[in-house]
This record gives sequence, structure tokens and C-alpha cells, in this order.
Amino acid sequence: MRVLITSPVFPPDLGGPAVYVPSLGRYLLERGHEVEVVAFCSDPDPKGFPFPVKSIARGPLPLRYLKAFFAVLREAKRADVVYVQEHLALLHVLAARLRGKPVVIRMMVDGAWEISHRKGWIGDDNIVVFGEKRYGWKVRLVQRLQKRWWSWCENIIACSEFLRQIAVQRYGQDPAKAVKIFNAYHGVDPEDAELTRDEARRKLEIPTEGRRYLLTICRLMVWKGVDGILRALAELPEDVHLYVAGDGDMLEAWKGLAAELGLADRAHFLGNVPHERIPLWIRAADVFVLNSEYEGLSHTLLEVSVLKTPVVCTGVCGNPEVVADGENGLLVSPRDDAGLTAALERLLDDPELRARFAAEGARRSERFTRGETFPLVEGVLKTAAGG
Repeated sequence: MRVLITSPVFPPDLGGPAVYVPSLGRYLLERGHEVEVVAFCSDPDPKGFPFPVKSIARGPLPLRYLKAFFAVLREAKRADVVYVQEHLALLHVLAARLRGKPVVIRMMVDGAWEISHRKGWIGDDNIVVFGEKRYGWKVRLVQRLQKRWWSWCENIIACSEFLRQIAVQRYGQDPAKAVKIFNAYHGVDPEDAELTRDEARRKLEIPTEGRRYLLTICRLMVWKGVDGILRALAELPEDVHLYVAGDGDMLEAWKGLAAELGLADRAHFLGNVPHERIPLWIRAADVFVLNSEYEGLSHTLLEVSVLKTPVVCTGVCGNPEVVADGENGLLVSPRDDAGLTAALERLLDDPELRARFAAEGARRSERFTRGETFPLVEGVLKTAAGG
């Protein structure tokens, strides 16, 4: 089977698809299939992958999508199936269909919500509120377009039950067409995850004594809520430092907020950290925090669980499918700075609770292995390609 995969982000850039696509690509190769990738990527010529990668470099968004359309149109000619990672997917799906190729789409977000949020058409309404209200013609148009491009696909793979229910209930997709397949962890072997906090910190050349570390890893988009983490940090003792790994639209604004809050020496923005260094940062942290208003099913939460770092995250969307409150982490409400501060303080001050959450998180992560989830994806792709 020849599989063309499209992705909205690819290494060295950070984000869920940047973990998922290389991992799945390698799995499909191991299974004897051919793989090509078309991806948005800051590196014009990504190296080190066992399959060809066509990079669509940064630039004006309309131009990037036009380039991606023609790249998919060209590469799909040789494919048996096109596997689109949902992200403003209309042109990707259209290019595949113009080639007469079957399409499977992986749903990581309600794309209509993301577009409308970016454009400011819905104010600060989150993905849940978005499904409960009626908006203006621009939003309704995007919703109709999304429903149309989903109708052109053989299957929708939703990475959480939360997202699957959006497809089925909000957009009326056939329940048999929309299937839930969890994301899969891909990283260091769990048996190699026993590097101590101090060992990881020494490798990263950060102080091992007299500091406690919070870590967040995300695309720096407004709904990731790093501003809330900064406000919580301002209320925590001065020995607590925050490291932020990732890049995005809000980088400069959040750097400015950190300076405004007097946190210039305690909030450290790392930019896009090389993927091979991410496990070190996770192991070095006392607590990992994810304060987003939206997550499909966070790859980072899976990696943090495997690497045995305790978690505080928002109890939204797919997060509760990974983190059970009080069992392997603490859940807080989005936009609740006081609640986030209290949860972080509780976990930072209780080493026994941190150890218990870390152990339970590692145990629960067995549901999210490549061996559990990727054969399901392969099966959907093979069926769509005609067996």
C-alpha cells in the first residue's frame, strides 16, 4: 500500500502531529508499505527520516496552502490512499479527490472552531461553547465547508471520544464512519526513563539545587493558556521556575507578560526544543502543566506519563481520557488562575503525591502504545485503499 500523509507541523517544529506522523510513517514502513509526507515545516529540507518529506516552508498562509494543494495533487498520483491530518484541510482533501484517491482524515480539532477563533469571529468562545451557539455567516460557511470535506472522506479517525462525538453529534457524521483511535506514544523506551531529576538537570546544565521546576510544552497559541501559568507562577514561591518549550503566535506577547509580572528571571522560553531533548526536560521537571482550553488528545501528556512526571492539566476535551483527577494527576478548570495556582502548590509541596501520580500515569500509559493503536490505523487505511 502506498500512503501519502499530510501534516500541519513536522520536526523540528513542536506539536502533536510532529510526533505522530514520523512515528506512524516508520510503523507503516516496518509493515511493508510505502510512505510519503507533505508537511508544513520550518526546515525546508527535513533529513533523517526513512521516507521522503516534501516541506512547505513558512510564509503567508494562503500561499502555503496553495503550495500544499499542488504538492498533494502531484504526490497523490502515486498513492493508494491519502491520510490527512486535520488542519484547514479543504485543499488537501480536494487535491486527493481530484486525483480520484480515497482519503482518510485524522480529526485533531473542530477545524471550523479553530479557524473562527483565529479570525476573531467568535470572541473567546471555547470549543464546547462553539457547539452550543449560532454565529454569523462567516462561521456558518466554514462549518459547511468542513462538513463538505469530511463528506469526501472514507473515514474520520478521531483521536479521542470527545472529538468523535463532535463529528457525530455536532456535524451529523455517520457513527460508523467516525472511529476513535487514540494517539500513540513514541519516544524513549519506558525502561530507559529512569534518569533521575538531578541527572537530567545536569545534562541540561540547569541548577540542581535550590529550585523547583514547572514545564509546559505546546504550540504558543492563545488557547494554550500559558498566560494563566505565568500568573500562577507569580503567586508561587520564588524558588519555582517555569520552562516553556514551543513557538507560536503568542511568544512575544507572553514574554512581555512575564516581564510585566516581574518573572523575567523565573520564566524561561526555550523555543522549539529538538525532539531528542524533550525527554530530558520532562524528566528534569517537578511538575508538568498544561493549561489549554482545547486538546484533542495530547501527545505530550502521553510522553509525560511514560516518563513519570506528575501532571496538572485542564479537565477539558480529551485531557480526562488521559488524566484522571486525583489518580494520576490533577485536573483544573480552564481560565481558573486561582485553581491552577492551588493545584501546582499542592503538588509541588507533596513529594509522595507526585510519586504516586507518576507511577499511576506510567501504568495507564499502556493504553496508548504503538502496538495498540497503529494496527487500527493501518486497518482503516487498507480498507479505504480497497483492501
